[in-house]
Amino acid sequence: MGSDLGPGSELVVYIDHSDIHEGRLDDLKDGIRRLVAFVESREPQLVSYGFHLDEALGHMTVVAVHPDSASLETHLEVGVPEFRKLAAMITLRRIEVYGAISYRARVMLEQKALLLGPAGVTVQERFSGFARPAVVGSV
Repeated sequence: MGSDLGPGSELVVYIDHSDIHEGRLDDLKDGIRRLVAFVESREPQLVSYGFHLDEALGHMTVVAVHPDSASLETHLEVGVPEFRKLAAMITLRRIEVYGAISYRARVMLEQKALLLGPAGVTVQERFSGFARPAVVGSV
């Protein structure tokens, strides 16, 4: 299928789900703001990076869209010190990745899962579809 990404490239969608520890919501919000600022200033390749909080249920979902597996690897390398700062506030439950990633990225995701909770990691490559990353900036 068609893509504006170039040969061998495929968007990678990363989603994780965590439980927020009781009494840590305000600290977590501060930590998220610092993490987002940190990532935004160091990872210009990221297409999208968002945190979604369900305060009533005590859940957090993170959604990141990377242009390729190399971007995911960079994010996991650069972000480790900042991810660690959130470890006392959350328990990571699940990591889902949609798109083709390298073996190295998979290993790094499994290490992140061990750091932040008893999370499982699932990776599903795209069967069919297309990507229009240029559309993101024009919406």
